[in-house]
Amino acid sequence: MNKAVKIAVVIVGIYVVLVIAFESMLGYVQPGGDAALVITTFDADGTAYDRVVSPYETDGQLYVSANHWPRTWYRRVLANPDVRATVDGSTGDYRAVPVNGAKHDRVDAAHPHTLMFKIMTGFPPRRVVRLDPR
Repeated sequence: MNKAVKIAVVIVGIYVVLVIAFESMLGYVQPGGDAALVITTFDADGTAYDRVVSPYETDGQLYVSANHWPRTWYRRVLANPDVRATVDGSTGDYRAVPVNGAKHDRVDAAHPHTLMFKIMTGFPPRRVVRLDPR
């Protein structure tokens, strides 16, 4: 291997480690605040899991998205779309509906991530769900 390839491999390796560290930190820190939503998902046994996510609204509908590589909560939503969400201290039951195609593109464009966010998270594909009250 020549020197340029070795340098490139080291740079990519450092970048991967930084993304893993950043994503892991978010998993432990669980940012919150006024703009946060706590989504409660359920596994096949009915065990509840809470995850802090950022809600956003488009055309009067509530959305959340999996914006990081760790997305266990999103996989649980696909398996069991009946979720609970707490927004501004108020908890309600919702049906999580995956958003795809042109609707996904429109919602994604209305709430874009910054380039810095994409760099720090390793450019994960964004998975969007709409939360419909039940």
